[in-house]
Amino acid sequence: MGGTVMNKTVTGNSFTKGNSMWRYTFIRLRRNYLAMAGLVVILLLALTAIFAERIAPYGYATQDYMMIRKPPSAKHLLGTDEFGRDVLSRLIYGSRVSLQVGFIAVSIALAAGGMIGAVAGYFGGKIDNLLMRIMDVQLAIPTILLAIVISSVLGPGLFNLMIAVGITAIPRFARLMRASVLSVKNTEFIEAARAMGASHTRVILLYILPNCMAPLIVQATINVANAILFAATLSFLGLGVQPPYPEWGGMLSAARPYLRSNAYLSVFPGLAIMITIVALNCVGDGLRDALDPKQKR
Repeated sequence: MGGTVMNKTVTGNSFTKGNSMWRYTFIRLRRNYLAMAGLVVILLLALTAIFAERIAPYGYATQDYMMIRKPPSAKHLLGTDEFGRDVLSRLIYGSRVSLQVGFIAVSIALAAGGMIGAVAGYFGGKIDNLLMRIMDVQLAIPTILLAIVISSVLGPGLFNLMIAVGITAIPRFARLMRASVLSVKNTEFIEAARAMGASHTRVILLYILPNCMAPLIVQATINVANAILFAATLSFLGLGVQPPYPEWGGMLSAARPYLRSNAYLSVFPGLAIMITIVALNCVGDGLRDALDPKQKR
């Protein structure tokens, strides 16, 4: 009975403190105008991706051979490409791919890297050495080169693109999670959970992971930007999403022959990538500052 009461007390206190921390973090985040502006941009992009069929003036594959490579006009606000397809519509549909790859790839890396780092940090010893040496070997390989190799092995396509980008980011999350676990695994509330007979799995999932998520969330936000950039790079090289479905990197690649004659074909996809990455980095920096205990006033 006493153990049950103690367990509820520990869990209840952790839950209350966690709620207070995130509430205070959001209050601090709202004071960061750049972070809020970036958050607005990301939300607008997400809504654009969700309602692409209703927002886009044309279908992403709709061709008009009378309007091939026409500059921006009232009929086509951002012009048309080499097949007479509306650039604005393709950018709108392309936001789906970029955001989907960014968030799903980072989710894969967060889940896999987080568990590897948690196991390594919690158990230590030979398990820690083995897992971290594997991560070190992966880190020794240039990230973009590793992504190209994985994409080449798996083949082009959206699903394979997400896996390739996600695998390249696993070591960062694993090392960050390991460091966070090492800082909390010997604290009093963890010792109390062990004393009450909690299993290793329960300690890791219910007590350690919730207290290590703050730095991982910041890292995930910044890595979404990196994932979008890597996805654009792979699509630019022909290893990502295949035509006719639009992807911003693929649109840049298709615009290479027309850099001198029709520069807008590369300018608009480039701006879309740049604005998205800047917005995500602003949100990531804002979260880092909001969660930094040294900056709390």
